[in-house]
Amino acid sequence: MELPPPGPRGIPPLLARLVDDSALFPPSEASMADALAGYLDHRAGEHAGVQGVFLCPASRLPEMITELIKIRPKEPLPLSLIIDTGLGGVPKAISIVESREELLSLRMVEMPAPSDVDEVWLERVSEFVPEDVHRVVEPRRGVGWLDGVRNVIEHGSWPKIRCGGLSTENFPSVDEVADFLAVVSSAPGAAFKATNSLHRAVRHAAADTGFEHHGFLNLLVAVGRSLSGGNVREALASTDGEALAGEALGLSDEASKAVRSVFACYASATFDESVADLKGLGLL
Repeated sequence: MELPPPGPRGIPPLLARLVDDSALFPPSEASMADALAGYLDHRAGEHAGVQGVFLCPASRLPEMITELIKIRPKEPLPLSLIIDTGLGGVPKAISIVESREELLSLRMVEMPAPSDVDEVWLERVSEFVPEDVHRVVEPRRGVGWLDGVRNVIEHGSWPKIRCGGLSTENFPSVDEVADFLAVVSSAPGAAFKATNSLHRAVRHAAADTGFEHHGFLNLLVAVGRSLSGGNVREALASTDGEALAGEALGLSDEASKAVRSVFACYASATFDESVADLKGLGLL
């Protein structure tokens, strides 16, 4: 994956276009109007260069288009289409997006994989999604999970790792994340996307549930270590924000670009919280 150029106002390469907007999804579950307004406000703001694409379920495309017609954005909205209508619904959804190119710019298509992630299914994904659009496929964690990750990569798609959710089962262990990173970082040209419960930079226990949340800064540092032969599990388990930030700041532009060529982006329902953490740690 070619890394997007740094954003406005000197956003460093490690953070450029890092945070995709999932305000429509839990825990935010914002209305369409509020989610779009928030995204466009951030797009015009000081930290616009950190912002990635806007995530919208395929089932809500008509609603989104109706709101965008009211808003009349100056530029087409960079979109990741989340397929919640089954693989068979992909061609129609993409056709709808492409018919509204004055409003929408399709950058990414994301979908869950079937349990066996078979080659026929992956070939259909490749056929349905245009070559200039990133295909993101989420293999289900469990027996044979990493084989599914390898199959996704071999078919030219990005594997997606879900880092949390509404129950403890949704949170992969440090070892599971480390094993995932080992597979992706060892495959030439491979990249991944992360999602769920990653709005905070540093690993922490949530005050309301006690769940141990992974941090997106932990992931950035862990990928850097994976590429350089360092201790990946230590980076993923760390709760020392200052140490993680110091290591991230110590990465050269070349090393930062290498990290982001593997860790493409992550989805967050709370862009402001992610930015606040980065500012608090001296990374912005």
